Amino acid sequence: MAPQELPGPVLLFCPADRPERYAKAFAAADGVILDLEDGVGADGKDAARAALVAALASGAVDLTRVIVRVNATGTPEHAADLTALRETGCRLIMLPKTETRAQVDGLDGDWRVVALCETALGVVNAAEIAAASNVIAVMWGAEDLIASMGGRTSRFPDGRYRDVALHARSAVLLAASAYGRPAIDAVYVNIPDLDGLAAEAEDAAASGFALKACIHPSQVAVVAAAFRADEAQVTWARRVIAAARDAGARDKGAIKVDGQMVDAPLIRQAEAILSSLR
Repeated sequence: MAPQELPGPVLLFCPADRPERYAKAFAAADGVILDLEDGVGADGKDAARAALVAALASGAVDLTRVIVRVNATGTPEHAADLTALRETGCRLIMLPKTETRAQVDGLDGDWRVVALCETALGVVNAAEIAAASNVIAVMWGAEDLIASMGGRTSRFPDGRYRDVALHARSAVLLAASAYGRPAIDAVYVNIPDLDGLAAEAEDAAASGFALKACIHPSQVAVVAAAFRADEAQVTWARRVIAAARDAGARDKGAIKVDGQMVDAPLIRQAEAILSSLR
């Protein structure tokens, strides 16, 4: 489950140059990623910053539920984004195309960073990036990753990820988990394919991702449902926790529940299932 400082489990991207969409985005999702990067055209960056700063200054945006995706380090817009945000109370940013820990360490001030590892170098360095003290979560991205390698598409025609994308997804999840950071699963770009989205989100939740990002409001309910444990899982988890409590088995070895051997790792999995209900 996502920590309190990071809203979740469902995040929704919203272009920062479309302030008329802000309220709808916040009504739909747990957290909103107001996007100054890819969601905004080159000629709309100044207007996007102005709209975002105005919304933050007016109190129209809930600071506890907003992440701002700034432009990447080294781009002309990056410094302008940070300068604009310093005028506000927002200190939670998503840094796209994070490739090295130095990029994160080099941020001045008290920025809290969601590191978006979406290039080959960023994925390779995901562990050292996750270890940075100001990184509070790590996300991966498939499309920029494939583009960074000169590839053509991250998925097979049936919607499954190609092996290299699955490797990157796993690498970022492992790196984030190793340093106690929540991992955010990438967006599902085929908006009408809600069945494919549901399957991917269910796998994300089962694998240990704390959150998943969406690109359209129609995806939010599907992802939220996937991150909620179903009735059978909850029943099993409650039986495991009750049996462990009765046996004092949390740190004392294995017990048997419904014919299944249950030891400390499975007890922790049961605890994770029940925590998803909170």
